[in-house]
Amino acid sequence: MAKIKGSIIVDRERCKGCGVCVVSCPFGVLKLSAEVNSKGYNYSFMANPDACTGCASCAVICPDSCITVYRQKASN
Repeated sequence: MAKIKGSIIVDRERCKGCGVCVVSCPFGVLKLSAEVNSKGYNYSFMANPDACTGCASCAVICPDSCITVYRQKASN
């Protein structure tokens, strides 16, 4: 079975920094940034990208649909 590598894109301007995605990630990939967007919110980002499997828990739970998940086969 091929391993899957995940990656996410967070729409920083739409993210309100609620942190729900951070706690919903089973692999500890996401954190809230120390920087803020134009609205003054700390947005989420991939702090540990190598751990992402593309499970999409973060995207499903995001109340503002700010997260897009990509999955691809990992090269061995």
